[in-house]
Amino acid sequence: MENKYMRRALELAEQAAQEDEVPIGCVIVDPQKETIIAESYNLSQHVEDATAHAEIKAIQNACLKTGSNRLRGMDMYVTLEPCTMCAAAISFARIENLYFGAIDVKGGAVVSGVRFYEQPTCHHKPKVCPGIMAEECSRLLKDFFKQKRTKNKS
Repeated sequence: MENKYMRRALELAEQAAQEDEVPIGCVIVDPQKETIIAESYNLSQHVEDATAHAEIKAIQNACLKTGSNRLRGMDMYVTLEPCTMCAAAISFARIENLYFGAIDVKGGAVVSGVRFYEQPTCHHKPKVCPGIMAEECSRLLKDFFKQKRTKNKS
C-alpha cells in the first residue's frame, strides 16, 4: 500500500544511504493538519552518537517545533520497526499512531523481540500498524548491507 508519508520516510532513508548511514527514515505527522512537523534519518555514524536514530532525532525536532515534550495526537512513519530505545522514546513522547515498513526480526522491539508495548511497565502504547510499503523499505536496507559486504570484501 502506497503512503505519501512513508514515501517521504523512504526518501530520507535513501539520503541516509547516500551518506553511508544505515538507511532508515522517519517523519512525524500532524494528521489533523495533514502536515509533516518533523523528519530525520539515521545520523549515528556522522555525529558519532549511538542514540542518533531516525526516530529519536525526529522526536527531538518535533518537540522543539511544538514546544512540548509530548506529541499527543501525532503519527510517526518509520521505514524499519523501532528498536527498544526508539520504542521507549515513542511511548514517552505519547505518539498516537506508529506506522512502520520493514519488520526487524533481530533488532525490532514492537512486533519482534521484547515487544516493548506489551510490557506492564510501558505507560503509553501507540496504535501500531506494521508493513506499510514493507517490501520497498526492506529492499533498501538489504541492498545497503549487500553493498557494504561487497565493498568490505574488495
